[in-house]
Amino acid sequence: MKYVLLYGSAPDVHLKAPAHYPAHKRRVEEFHERGELLMVGLFADPQTEGSMAIFRTREAAEAFAAEDPFTVHGVVDRVEIRDWNEIYTD
Repeated sequence: MKYVLLYGSAPDVHLKAPAHYPAHKRRVEEFHERGELLMVGLFADPQTEGSMAIFRTREAAEAFAAEDPFTVHGVVDRVEIRDWNEIYTD
């Protein structure tokens, strides 16, 4: 089981994201280096489709979102965590 974190972009994401991106990136790197964050990325149109990340545990996904500068400062306006039954891996 993996845990998918889905972010919905706030309407003014293009104005807010640049100021908070460096701190968000550090958080991404921290969780990845600890082995908790497996993948992260934007959808083709991040303004309307948002982004997603895959975590090893629900606790890691929840912890990431709770203090991520993008959620704290309103860069994203929707956070959802889904259980994902992974079948194939590389």
